Amino acid sequence: MPVFYTPIPQNLRLGLAHASGSLFTHNRTRDSKDGQRYTAEHEIVSHLPLQMLLYFNVFFFPFWWVSEVCMLELKFSLLPGYYQCLLVTGVILLTVLECSRLYLGYVGNLKERVPELAGFWLLTFLFQLPIMLFFLMDEGIIILPLERAIHIIYLLFILSEILAAFLGLKVMTRKLTLQFYLRQFKGKESNPQLDINQILNVPYGRSITPITLTNNNPI
Repeated sequence: MPVFYTPIPQNLRLGLAHASGSLFTHNRTRDSKDGQRYTAEHEIVSHLPLQMLLYFNVFFFPFWWVSEVCMLELKFSLLPGYYQCLLVTGVILLTVLECSRLYLGYVGNLKERVPELAGFWLLTFLFQLPIMLFFLMDEGIIILPLERAIHIIYLLFILSEILAAFLGLKVMTRKLTLQFYLRQFKGKESNPQLDINQILNVPYGRSITPITLTNNNPI
């Protein structure tokens, strides 16, 4: 008997199941796991707006790069020497950082990894944003109409990604903090006999807790 697999990605399928479980309280389909509620520990916190921005940015960047290189070739001979060096260095640096930045954004957002997403945010804020502002604001580089149009679109991408990544980092760090406390709580429940002497690794036969005096052990 052939087996049919759903073309919907796993993250999207779980998100749709979560939404259906929230809207329809009596849902008992297979995807909803017999109505079992998703706890905060297993909640998917990938930021959908950020993922959409990254997706469209991947397709927009080659168009931006080809347009920028063509415009740079047209005006290269008209620019002073220092502007030529600055523009060539800026394009090379932005191209290299863009590949690393998009990779970190995809991995950090889809796999909910805070270090990768924080690296994406830092690269975007500290490198991509200043370079793009230089390309767009400095009139000494002879900004052509096509350049101005693609730079404005790219700048909107960068600003939106900075805001979306910041919000996504807040949600992910809150989830990691919750998971940490839940693991601590589960560890205490699984070992209820654990006392303060075992936690502090006090040698056997000694104790830091006060001795309770009874009638059988008078002073």
